[in-house]
Amino acid sequence: MTVVLAGVGADSTNLGALGPLYDDGRFEYVPIPEKTRATDEAETLGSWPLRGDDGVAADLTTRIEPQPVRGGREAVTGDELESWPLHRDPNFEALTYGEHRTSGYVSRLRALEPGDVVGFYAGLRRPGGDRAHRYLIGYVTVDSVAVVSPETPPETRRAVLEAHPENAHAKRARDGELYLEKPVAIVDGREPGGLFDRHPIRLSDYYVREGNVRAQYYLREEIETAWNVRAGGANMMYKPAYRCELSGEAFRELIGVPGERTADAAVVDG
Repeated sequence: MTVVLAGVGADSTNLGALGPLYDDGRFEYVPIPEKTRATDEAETLGSWPLRGDDGVAADLTTRIEPQPVRGGREAVTGDELESWPLHRDPNFEALTYGEHRTSGYVSRLRALEPGDVVGFYAGLRRPGGDRAHRYLIGYVTVDSVAVVSPETPPETRRAVLEAHPENAHAKRARDGELYLEKPVAIVDGREPGGLFDRHPIRLSDYYVREGNVRAQYYLREEIETAWNVRAGGANMMYKPAYRCELSGEAFRELIGVPGERTADAAVVDG
C-alpha cells in the first residue's frame, strides 16, 4: 500500500539544462549523463531523440561534467559530447529502475511490494522562460525489488545483475562489481507503467516560506494531501524520495494510464 516518488532525469547539475515542457503538453525526458564510459548502454546524448522537434539530447547543452558532485574528470565538450552514454534510469521501455542514493531512496524502495508504484518526477521548463518546476512524468507498477551491495556474495550479486540486463546499474557493473560501493535497489516493473506522452503533473510550488529569506521549491500542499505523503519532507530542492500511503490502485486511478493521460486525468494538475 505504498507509492514512492523518485526524482530523476537530467537537470542543471549534470546536463546544464532542464527538459522543455511545450505548450501542447508534450515534454522531454532526458536521462542523466552516465558517470563513466564503461557501460553497456548504447544510448548517448547524440542518439537520444527529442520528442518536441528533430533534435537530440546533445542539442540541449554544450558541456557536461559526468561527476558534478565529486569531480574526477574534466568537462565533456565538442564531438565527445554526442558520444557520451546516458544513465538510462528509469528505463521506461523495459520498466526497470535502479537506485543507490542513500537519502531515503534505497530504504523506501526495498520496502515496496508487488502492486505498489514508483512514480518519477523531473525538472521541466517552458521554452518561453516561465519558472521551472518539478513534474511527475511517469511511473511503474512494482513487480519485484532486489537489493545488492558490496557485501552481497559475489555469485549472488553477479546473478542478480545478470538477471536485469536492461537496468542502468547492471549495464555499468563490471564482472559483477558495482560501480560505486553502495547498496543498489533494482525495481522490476510491470504494466501499467511508462512515460507519459503529455501533461506531466506539477508537484512543486516556488515561494518564500515563513522564517526564510529566499524562495525555494516546495511540494505542493494539494499533492501532499491528495496523495497522502508521509515521508520526504516539503523542500524539493534536492529531489527527495517521497513515500505516499496510497495504494497502487488508488494512485493509478488518480493519475491514469501512461499513453492515455489527459490534462484533467488527475485530482491535482497545474
